[in-house]
Amino acid sequence: MFDEPFSHGDSYLHRADPRMKLVVAAVFSVVVAVLTSPAAAAAALAPAAFWALQARLPLAPVLGRLAAINGFIVFIWAVVPATYGGAPAFSLGPVDFSAAGLRVALAITLKCNAIGLAFIALVTTTPLPALGAALRSLGVPATLCQLLLFTYRYVHVLRQEFSRLSTAARIRGFAPATNLHTYRTYAHMTAMLLVRSLDRAERVQRAMVLRGFDGAFRSLDEYALRRADAAYGALMLAATLALAAWNILQATP
Repeated sequence: MFDEPFSHGDSYLHRADPRMKLVVAAVFSVVVAVLTSPAAAAAALAPAAFWALQARLPLAPVLGRLAAINGFIVFIWAVVPATYGGAPAFSLGPVDFSAAGLRVALAITLKCNAIGLAFIALVTTTPLPALGAALRSLGVPATLCQLLLFTYRYVHVLRQEFSRLSTAARIRGFAPATNLHTYRTYAHMTAMLLVRSLDRAERVQRAMVLRGFDGAFRSLDEYALRRADAAYGALMLAATLALAAWNILQATP
């Protein structure tokens, strides 16, 4: 029922301490996000691709995730080069596309793909329940960790519930169209989903209290940072900081 195509594997990144992976992914994402040089942004793809290869991830799902990311980046290419300003690189009719805008769009594309690939390789290789426990051990507030775990658990239940409502509507002859009846029907279905979600949440809360839930999830996994994980994390952080230093050197006149 739970779609975690990357969390099952036997690579080093699947066995590594999830706390180390979270720290590396967070630092890498922040550093890459503030890069200003397209060359440095392109270089950031190297460690992300290395992690993906090291995790031995299936190619098709990875490309699917990256395609979803780049689907939004298409709008950046359509807008930024034409509105950024500066010397035009070329023109299409009355619209001038600036060289500076093209460089900005390219940098955004490279950075988004590097960050997305890094998160796929480092974060999604950990099952989400273990990820919640690792976040808690890193000092993330318990409420946020519980919200993450409950969302992960019940978003699938809500999807199934909405699927049942849609099936019931089709059985009764409902055919979606662009009219007021369709909008009203979907509004009723959404309202019914919210009512059923509230009722289920109350039943789940009572069941958990009856079983002794005191507001904290306890994991069976015990985390102890191994020397190999510490060395690997330090090496990856050093490579990330080297990217930042290279970006600063390129920006220095």
